[in-house]
Amino acid sequence: MLKSLFAGVSGLQSHQIAMDVESNNIANVNTIGFKYSRANFSDLLAQTQAIATAPQGELGGKNPVQVGLGSTVSSMTRIFSQGSIQNSDKNTDVAIQGDGFFIISPDGGNTYKYSRSGDFKFDAGGNFVDNNGFIVQGWLRDRATGFVDATAPITNINIPPGLTTPASPTQNVVIKANLNSGPLVKTYSPEYEVKSYPTGTVLPILQSVDENGNPIDSGDMGVMFNDSGEAFNLQAGQGIWASFIPTNTTATGIVAAGGGPGLPAELDITFELDNGTQKQINTSGGTGLETQAENAARYVSAINAQTSVTGITATYDPIAGQITLTNGNSDTNASHNVRIFAVGNANSGFVVGDSAATAYRYQYDPTGAVTVAGGDKKFTSIADLREALENQARAVGDGDLDGVFNENNIEIIVNSQGKFELSNPGGSQDGDYDINLAITGMSANSIVGGGISENTRFTRNMEALNATLPAGSTGKAFSQSFNAATHSASIDIFDSLGSKHTLRTQFRKVAVDASTGSTWNMKISVPEPATIDSVAPYNEKTGFVRFNSDGSLATYNPPNVSFTANNGSAANQQVAIKLGTSNSFDGMTSFDSPSSTSGISQDGFTGGDLVGIRIDQSGTLVGSFSNGRSFGLAQIAMAKFTNNEGLSTEGGNVYIQTANSGDPIIGTAATAGRGFMQSAALEASNVDLSRALTQLIIIQRGYQANGKTITTSDQLLQTLIGLKQ
Repeated sequence: MLKSLFAGVSGLQSHQIAMDVESNNIANVNTIGFKYSRANFSDLLAQTQAIATAPQGELGGKNPVQVGLGSTVSSMTRIFSQGSIQNSDKNTDVAIQGDGFFIISPDGGNTYKYSRSGDFKFDAGGNFVDNNGFIVQGWLRDRATGFVDATAPITNINIPPGLTTPASPTQNVVIKANLNSGPLVKTYSPEYEVKSYPTGTVLPILQSVDENGNPIDSGDMGVMFNDSGEAFNLQAGQGIWASFIPTNTTATGIVAAGGGPGLPAELDITFELDNGTQKQINTSGGTGLETQAENAARYVSAINAQTSVTGITATYDPIAGQITLTNGNSDTNASHNVRIFAVGNANSGFVVGDSAATAYRYQYDPTGAVTVAGGDKKFTSIADLREALENQARAVGDGDLDGVFNENNIEIIVNSQGKFELSNPGGSQDGDYDINLAITGMSANSIVGGGISENTRFTRNMEALNATLPAGSTGKAFSQSFNAATHSASIDIFDSLGSKHTLRTQFRKVAVDASTGSTWNMKISVPEPATIDSVAPYNEKTGFVRFNSDGSLATYNPPNVSFTANNGSAANQQVAIKLGTSNSFDGMTSFDSPSSTSGISQDGFTGGDLVGIRIDQSGTLVGSFSNGRSFGLAQIAMAKFTNNEGLSTEGGNVYIQTANSGDPIIGTAATAGRGFMQSAALEASNVDLSRALTQLIIIQRGYQANGKTITTSDQLLQTLIGLKQ
């Protein structure tokens, strides 16, 4: 009978402990980071009145007969389920979403405690602390590298009040851009050179190479554009005819009259055409009674009837009795010059030696140039074509009275608008002449074997130069402008004093190779008095960018510049120019799309004061400075345990390690199973009030029922005692 009394007492005691646990849960329903506990009941030893027996023969087995002796609280389980995240207005509040604990220290890092409460703040000394004054542990920014090393031992997080950051000189400039490879561009500028170089004039853009033999600034006419941004797309062999005076030749002899009845004088002359074929012109039907003038009229008429093919017109001088042949070189489809291939008789007065030439071919050749006067020319760059035209213009009128060649003052330059500019100022001793410039396009009839199509855009640009300029004229003739595809980008870089300087990069298309890709020249410049080169101009450095045929970056130069601001800052500051990875598309590209800069950045900055701190999901304390820069100042460490339930609470939202929790595994948030951090938020208690109140009812009823077993047992004892009476 007494066993039931003791069972009831143990039940009351167990439910009282459960009530204490649940009351503590309810009391902490609003405690930040609190994790509720649960009391776990177990039964006590039972009194065995009969043991179990196995079946024997025809008799079955029997179960043991045992009477329980009550209950006890065998353990407490802390439930580490996630509490809800509540946003706050304090940016140093931190909540953990997932597994893990903040690491705090009450003694400057000698011992560690652990917490889920992220109600942190900075004290007067710049320590990052919780409400107990314990300092949060983590990693600080390494001043040497500028980064937070999360592999180093953890330490107190301390951000000194009034923190400033010194100026950091620029070390890297990163550019990501596309340079238009298409036949129509929107950004272009004149391609020009200046013939003479007085002080203050712009230096010429000529064919040149760097110390490694790489092209820097070629001005290749094959990749130039007209005023509308349309590419000429000059192919090898395409070009123009040009003559500075018409081609004239007068017959050596005179026109013959008829030899009498039955002995007519007829024309029989064969001209050689530009394409190597011949055109024979003859007359017939003479009576032999024609006069010299009558025969000349027939000959002139026959020659002029073929002008559309030969380009030649004939005129007769009745006083001299001679015919003059003239080719004005003004028809693209007709032949140029006067080339007498054969003369069948002497009736016209012409012989083969009467040929003359003043028009010459100027053909594009990407492999090299020939600019010598007196023959056909080849050009690659705009400078080559300018030189070839001027050499020929000066050779045409050279009287050579004094043994000095090409001494007239005719000048052809390419001006700042990218136009050929022709002037004929006169004033020379023996070389002046009146210019009658005729430029026509080169067609399939222009060369032996044909195969050359006219480049109409290029022809149109050059035909604008056609003009008549008398010697001593103050007038000038101009072509249309020749342009190069261009693009530019600028960014401010910083020296060691934090002073700002604009670094400008300019790109200009200079060459195309059908098999390998395109080449653009690159000019990097900074404002004076800063310098980036050891040769004049000291504030500019030229280089190149090459692309593969798929538009990816092939290579570029220079990879860096040595910058000196000349303002007292450190000299020879090395600034790396990063345009991307070779054979990749992560930097500069050259596609058929408008030139544009999609990204440009640098890593330097001026000095600044700390104006604010925010915390990101990795627990990094990111400082914002008055110079506009932001970088990590420290990072909060997190600890993870094998058995969270093995931790022991010390009050104040703090846990300590025990023998059954395992050692802390320390690392950064959101790695190796650790949760991530959310700033300006706190983790609420995970106590479910509805569950807790329901649990109170259950505990209350259990307590009442155990009390009832005691009173019932007491009544039974009273009955037993009453039997004695």
